[in-house]
Amino acid sequence: MAKNRNKKKSKNQGVAPMDTSSTGFVTLPDAPQPMDTSEGKATNLGASSINRKINKGTQVRRTKNLRKKKSVARAISINEKNEEKVVRMKNKKIRIQSAKSLYE
Repeated sequence: MAKNRNKKKSKNQGVAPMDTSSTGFVTLPDAPQPMDTSEGKATNLGASSINRKINKGTQVRRTKNLRKKKSVARAISINEKNEEKVVRMKNKKIRIQSAKSLYE
């Protein structure tokens, strides 16, 4: 199975480019900065974003469940084959012992 099939590779690795333009005032990185205590404004998403359907999650779940069902069915069939093999070996052993007892 492909391990990294669903991962998206990005060249920036989530790092934004640094702004080197010196417009405005210069701040020292070690100087204490005042903490931002302002509350954010609630945004209204609108009716169109609420009605949007997302089908990706159900598809992933469906394929995952299908793989699980197939693997369980495969394990059951292998178990049944092994049980049949054990029964055949027992029958063969009994036949051989009875044939040996006839000639002794």
